[in-house]
Amino acid sequence: MKIKLAFLFAFLSVLISSQYSCAQKLIPPPVFQDNWTYDYDPFRIVGNLYYVGTYDLGCYLITTPQGNILINTGLVESVPMIKAHIEKLGFKFTDLKILLATHAHFDHVAGMAAIKKMTGAQLMTEEQDAAVMEDGGNSDYSFGGKGSTFPPVKPDRLLHDHDTIKLGNTRVTVLHHPGHTKGACSYLVDVKDDQRTYRVLIANMPTILDTTYPAMPTYPTVADDYAKTFDAMRKVSFDLWVASHASQFKLHSKRKPGQPYSPEVFADRPGYDKELDNLYQAYRRKFNIK
Repeated sequence: MKIKLAFLFAFLSVLISSQYSCAQKLIPPPVFQDNWTYDYDPFRIVGNLYYVGTYDLGCYLITTPQGNILINTGLVESVPMIKAHIEKLGFKFTDLKILLATHAHFDHVAGMAAIKKMTGAQLMTEEQDAAVMEDGGNSDYSFGGKGSTFPPVKPDRLLHDHDTIKLGNTRVTVLHHPGHTKGACSYLVDVKDDQRTYRVLIANMPTILDTTYPAMPTYPTVADDYAKTFDAMRKVSFDLWVASHASQFKLHSKRKPGQPYSPEVFADRPGYDKELDNLYQAYRRKFNIK
């Protein structure tokens, strides 16, 4: 069964990629990690929020009676895996109504064009990442300038700081946290289970890119934006948190595959603060801040 499933993933990945090969030649990604492609068993995080990503690429499904929201898609090759994960959890892939992203880098949005086409879902992007989505990453201030690293896709709605995305009985609040990209975002959402309501932060941690330096010609305010983001993220109030990468919130040490429903393992404010502090120290070193 595993062999058949692996073959299906490989076949669908080639099929999806081939849809764009004639219209758009993609350049190799600037960085790549093998664990971005590893499968990982999907699971319920809390209430109507689920993890449907790969071993390290955090993709999140929020379900509602009026349709579902997907945050992040991973790589083009991840699309068949995400589809299988959603269906394994008992939901219809075609019930996706809204697509969101924590930021417009290929490892989080390369599958957007395919999933949008397959489901008809609306893509909503923070305004300052819109151009990067539309040119497949070519205008990204750090990784761009050499061509597209993912299939271009046009957003249906532009988002801004503290905008609210509503679907059914769920409201998702946009928190603009720029620096890693100009339009990088975190999201706050209240979810309920049989016991209580939880405020969950889906965080875009402000990782400092190797290519980031104070005088970025296409992003002269990058240092100031990082500083504002660190300040804003320290003040966010939440009960549970997850992030764009599983490694950032220590998923694999907090939860093992097959473990029973246990949302409390993601109630880790000290871990969040420590991760932010480590990134802040990296920011100070990169920008020579004493």
